Amino acid sequence: MHIPLSVPREKEREYQKNFNLATRKTGKMMMFAGDQKVEHLNDDFYGKGIPAEVADPEHYFKIADKARIGVFATQLGLIGRYGRDYPQIPYLVKMNSKTNILQAKHKDPFSNNWLQVDDVVKFKKQSGANIVGVGYTLYVGSWYESAMFEQASRMIFEAHQNGLLTVLWVYTRGQAVLDSEDIHLNAGGAGVALCLGADFIKIICPKDKKGKQKTKAFKEVINAAGRAGIICVGGSKQPEKKFFSDLYEQIHEAGSRGCAVGRNIYQRPLEESIRMANAISAITLYNNTPKEAYDIFIGKRKLKS
Repeated sequence: MHIPLSVPREKEREYQKNFNLATRKTGKMMMFAGDQKVEHLNDDFYGKGIPAEVADPEHYFKIADKARIGVFATQLGLIGRYGRDYPQIPYLVKMNSKTNILQAKHKDPFSNNWLQVDDVVKFKKQSGANIVGVGYTLYVGSWYESAMFEQASRMIFEAHQNGLLTVLWVYTRGQAVLDSEDIHLNAGGAGVALCLGADFIKIICPKDKKGKQKTKAFKEVINAAGRAGIICVGGSKQPEKKFFSDLYEQIHEAGSRGCAVGRNIYQRPLEESIRMANAISAITLYNNTPKEAYDIFIGKRKLKS
């Protein structure tokens, strides 16, 4: 653990506590991503092949409460509505979000702040919610990147001043971006996030046309992030064995420090979602193999730290 200088000495213990909660004392983060009700509207929660119970927002919280995750990332309003019933979940508050209606081909993306860190600190103190950090989506390459840089930088500084952990979602998007999955460009995005002071950076690990991850080349992104930890985007739901194999490569071959997974967890019945989350934690936090993770997913074995 490298405690940033932006964390005051009197808040170092608080930062350490939040870091250890979010990473389960492993230094790696298994983020259960729950910001899609804004980012993807209702696309991920209703439709063909999606169990009916997924449409209930509480499905998120039931999974996060029962599975061995690192941190559950979602909007403050959702925590406010359900958090009283789930006080033990470690929460990371998503400070900005936008819908997917307006695409980059229409206008360069800008995701504005919803809140200030002071609001989160106040909410945490008043409610007793187990909030360990804050997060922000950054669109590198957008016409509006400078405004987002300022917001993200201020968020990170103020969060560290209060002993909170920070995560930046980094996407290279905008009309000037020809290939949003270009590794060299994403390495640049990771470097920007590091300069803004992020503790962890959520970013995509690209695949080739045959669906194979560019694991070796992805090390450029890992190196560019320096002391910030790269956590890879989970993406849309895919076959479990393939998902576990890709995740293992990201961590144990490329050198990432975790993952941020949403749809591959919650687009399932509750008990299956819990087993899937535990299987992901088995690889991410406890160095299990893809085969061991799959056995956890099918209920053949239990998750052991």
